Amino acid sequence: MKTRSLIAAAVKAGVPRFVFSSTAAVYGNPQVVPVSEDAVLSPISPYGSSKLMSEWMLRDSHAAYGLEYVALRYFNVAGADPQGRTGQSTPKATHLIKVACQTVLGERQQMDVFGSDYDTPDGTCLRDYIHVSDLAQAHLDALKHLRNGGASGAYNCGYGVGYSVLDIIKAVEKVAGKPVNKRMAPRRPGDPASIVAASDKIKREMGWSPKHQDIDLIVESALAWEDYLRQRNEAA
Repeated sequence: MKTRSLIAAAVKAGVPRFVFSSTAAVYGNPQVVPVSEDAVLSPISPYGSSKLMSEWMLRDSHAAYGLEYVALRYFNVAGADPQGRTGQSTPKATHLIKVACQTVLGERQQMDVFGSDYDTPDGTCLRDYIHVSDLAQAHLDALKHLRNGGASGAYNCGYGVGYSVLDIIKAVEKVAGKPVNKRMAPRRPGDPASIVAASDKIKREMGWSPKHQDIDLIVESALAWEDYLRQRNEAA
């Protein structure tokens, strides 16, 4: 409802362009992976449903009032500013890389791996992780695209490469140089087995060119940020 109010205010004020943070969760359990923007939209979580409803409102506002928009469908956003200026600061966040980094640094006693019987190579969920700096660039590219008369619509933001939960834990262990204390746990409702982006459209139509695709670099920046937060908290 807050998004609906914001869109209505934008239309009333004559705001010409709108860049919206959507999500890969609008796809639910995709039949084909990598998943493209024209795939069936069938969210399996309230979060995904709410984002899809917001996309519909933007689509309808475009048709009715001419509001130009881009809905960026985020895949799993990860990492931190390579210069260490900003990072994920939510204290009890559930993002996998943040949780794994906090665990290896001793901020958490252990972490849970939710589900080990998915139809994936190692049985754990497979995701496409995108560095936050590349996602920030996608927003700038989206605005430039609209200002230059580009078409409205939805665009995937991901690299097209999938990593399992255990792959991520191994990457954290590699960067940190020590093991992550993990525990296997039951599946969580609403978690698709595998979702990876087909990102040809955003590259072709917006010229988006990611610079931080290496998973070790993503983990390294996230770990450095978590270590900074740990040291700051200890000093306080």
